[in-house]
Amino acid sequence: MKDQRKAIAFALSAVLLWSTVATAFKIALQYLTPLQLLSIAAVSSLLVFAVILTVQQRWLETWRLARHRSLFYVLQGFINPAAYYLVLFAAYDQLPAQQAQAINYTWAITMSLLAVPFLQQTLSKKELMAMLLAYGGVFLIATGGNWDFQQTNWLGIGLALFSTLLWASYWLINTKNTDKPVPALFLCFFWGTLWLVGFHVVYAWWLQQPLLAQLLPQIAIEGIWAGVYVGIFEMGLTFFLWLTAMRLATKTAQISTLIFLSPFISLALIYFILDENIQIATVIGLCLICLGLYKLKDKQ
Repeated sequence: MKDQRKAIAFALSAVLLWSTVATAFKIALQYLTPLQLLSIAAVSSLLVFAVILTVQQRWLETWRLARHRSLFYVLQGFINPAAYYLVLFAAYDQLPAQQAQAINYTWAITMSLLAVPFLQQTLSKKELMAMLLAYGGVFLIATGGNWDFQQTNWLGIGLALFSTLLWASYWLINTKNTDKPVPALFLCFFWGTLWLVGFHVVYAWWLQQPLLAQLLPQIAIEGIWAGVYVGIFEMGLTFFLWLTAMRLATKTAQISTLIFLSPFISLALIYFILDENIQIATVIGLCLICLGLYKLKDKQ
């Protein structure tokens, strides 16, 4: 049954949890490499979806989906969580949290651009202006508001922008996917976890290390808990909360607007918990990104 009050409660819970993850990423990366963090998080998220499927008694449905759509979810699992989060965590490893999280919000702009060649969509002048506004914000954040480009971490900026390309591609591939979300997410993370095992094998071979040293490294307990937190509250439970909110909503536009709270709450947490000095260029750039996203959303 539709219930807007419950939808808003679920959506706000998801937004508040997503607001914490930029801080959690940086804390986790103090103890873990991006690949280690992703491996712990992906397994944690897989267990969350397994619990949900068990409670909902949907294992048979999931098994049937796995049999008929295996190749599709092998590809999806490679994109998300394997490639997308590995690139995103690498960006956070390179950049201050305030820069990485702000740039990551431009994935919707990237998706609109990719929809032109892949979905044969067109862009109006107003949509192009909204995109230019958002990417102007990215440039401001990347350069810190000055023209000394030597101070800009272009590798980190490039990784952050590449992560938006991967995330947008994942959602574009899913535009015509009618499979139920929870079984689909479980299969994505199941295959994604297997892809990550493969990454560990290749990495161990590259470094000429024993495979078990890659799969079962010595990690501080703080790193393990941080990885579990990321898996539950960035990838697992929070997706379920957001999907539930959208299913219950009578006004989805009202729900989707709540997501604009997340980056600003995130900045506050970055300031108070990580003790990052929030630059005025970051705040202005993030406002430009959100304004561009809002204008783009308003035209769709």
